[in-house]
Parts: sequence; C-alpha cells; structure tokens
Amino acid sequence: MVVHRRRGWEIAEREATPEAAFWNRRAVMAGGAALLAATPALAQRVVPPVGPAQTGPTVAHPFPLNQAFVDPGRPLTGEDIATTYNNFYEFGSHKQISRAAQRLTIQPWEVVIDGMVEAPLKLDAADLERRLPREERVLRFRCVEAWAMTVPFSGYPLAALVALAKPTSGAKYVRMETFQRPSEAPGHRQFWYPWPYVEGLTMAEATNELTFIATGAYGKPIPRQMGAPLRLVTPWKYGFKSIKSIVKFTFTDQRPKTFWEVAGPTEYGFWANVNPQVPHPRWSQATERLLGNDERVPTRLFNGYGEWVAGLYQDMPSAERLFM
Repeated sequence: MVVHRRRGWEIAEREATPEAAFWNRRAVMAGGAALLAATPALAQRVVPPVGPAQTGPTVAHPFPLNQAFVDPGRPLTGEDIATTYNNFYEFGSHKQISRAAQRLTIQPWEVVIDGMVEAPLKLDAADLERRLPREERVLRFRCVEAWAMTVPFSGYPLAALVALAKPTSGAKYVRMETFQRPSEAPGHRQFWYPWPYVEGLTMAEATNELTFIATGAYGKPIPRQMGAPLRLVTPWKYGFKSIKSIVKFTFTDQRPKTFWEVAGPTEYGFWANVNPQVPHPRWSQATERLLGNDERVPTRLFNGYGEWVAGLYQDMPSAERLFM
C-alpha cells in the first residue's frame, strides 16, 4: 500500500478555494459581487486588479493556476508598481528603467540549448514555450536591496526545459546567459561590467519544483523591463539570481562564474539564498520593504520557501557562502 504524506503547504482537494473564487476575491470584498463557480467548462480565468494602487479592467488569462502556489502569505503587489520599479542594468542603474527597456527587440527571440545535452537545440522563444507545460503561480520576490513584491507569474517549470534538453549524466550545472546588444542596451557599452549577464544553478536547483521560467505576469506577456520574453524566477534566492531576457541555456560540469560574482565578489556569491541572519556587507537583511505600502516586515529564511529547498543545501561544505 502506498502512503502519501502531504507537505506542510498541501491541503486536501476538498479544502481548496475554487479557482474562480480566488481570482475574484478582491472584487467580492470591494463590491459584494457573487463568486463565480469553478467548473470544467470555464474557458478562461479573470485576473482582477491587484494591490492597493492597482485599478483598471480585468484581463483574461488562459493558463491553469498551480494550486501549490496560490497563497504567498501576503497581498499581491499592484501591477503598476511591479512593472515600474525594476532593476535591469542593461538599460541603467536606476529603478525607473521601464521606458528605456522598450528599446529591446523581443521578436524574434532565438534561444539556444547546448553543452552537455543529447542534441543541441536552437529555436524561437515562442516555439520553446509551446513545447512545455504552462501554468500560473503567485510568488514572492525578494531583492538583495531589501525590497520585496508578490507577483502572479505565468510560464513553465525549468525542470520541463531540462527534460526537453536531455542533459547527459555528467551535467552538474545549468549556465544561463542573456542578450548582448549595445545598440539597444546602453549598459552594454559600460566596459567595467562583465557582460553578458550570466547566471547559474546546480542541476538539483534547476529541477526543483519551485524553479520557474516566467513568460508572463499579471495575465499578460511579461514586459520588457521584467525580463521579456523569458526570465528565471528563483523565489528563495535574491532577485539578482533571476536572470532576465535569456538567450542561452548551457549544461556543463563546471560551476559558472556569474555576473555579480565577477563584478562584486566580496558582496555577491553564487548561491545567494535569502537569510535574515546574514547581512549584506553594506546593509541588514533582517527586514524587507514591501512595495506598494512601504511596510517593513521580517525577512524569512529562504524567503519562506524552506520546505521546498532547504534540503538542497543540507550536505554542503561549511565553507560555501550559501547566503551571500
């Protein structure tokens, strides 16, 4: 007999809030509107305005909601805030880079999958997405600068891309690389940065169920300033690990030297897991500022996702800087 032991975040199916009710909960609270019944015939979900500063019409979105990532334990950040307060050093070192990022050409967008794989692939980002199982997740995001937001992302698990790539048994890491176009991105003309932007994960991290490739946000295609057309989302790590606008996935047996690890080796490392007890050399990580209301709240180890990922690091050598 097979005994299924549920994790702490799992609930019985009968206890789950109907999907349509979840997406319309704010409208119910505000105006007393009737909840929609969640039925198999429902062709689309309606995503309501979110966050205290977000207003406007609802938008239709076709991807199923992953019930494991429904309630992040805090309110969603307003779309107008999450899409206008961004780091994207390719277009500038300030936060208001959303207008500058519109220079980026995202169609067509070629993605290369190479390295230690059975057969290298080269295909358009849209073609890649169509090959993989798409879904929506509501995830917390924590920047190393001690601000945070909560976003409904859509896309596919990175594990699905790994399965498509068919890496060989010797592959230990996934190296990811972003675009490099000085004609579109003025930051690429700043020679003191080690362009292109490079990030990496171990195979265990890459295939963890939490690791996600986002192609959309707030029920729409993900905007350029948030990493269009595809970006990594590793919500238990600081945000600089979530590389934007990826053009290449390389499977390798060598640990990649990542962008910020090269640019600032005394301040940023390979692992970058969130830990309130380990300060950045120039500021505390004990609390974080929630975008939208500027409330400061305690930081949680692994950004609150320890049940998913803590086991990845239990046998790591003590010399590893897991939280830098």
